[in-house]
Amino acid sequence: MDLGDEQPTTHEIGNRTYIVAQVEPLDVDGVRTTEVGTALWLVAFVALLPFWGTLEENGRTWWLWTCLAGFGLGLCGLEYCRRRRKERAAQRAAG
Repeated sequence: MDLGDEQPTTHEIGNRTYIVAQVEPLDVDGVRTTEVGTALWLVAFVALLPFWGTLEENGRTWWLWTCLAGFGLGLCGLEYCRRRRKERAAQRAAG
């Protein structure tokens, strides 16, 4: 990925010099990150289901609904990231 500008390879802070490693980002399109996050929300929801009664007694059933909302929003985000990855691949192939 070329950003079009020169990035510094060293930083001098005080009397120390730090070398900047030239590495590529691990997850450029965010699909894998979104998949893992969505799966974790689902696992949290399923893990809390056996404790429904306890959660209800303590007024914390909102924990379940938060997990379910996180899963649903994660699915929306996953679809967005997959479409973005597909569009980027099409743009690279075209130009």
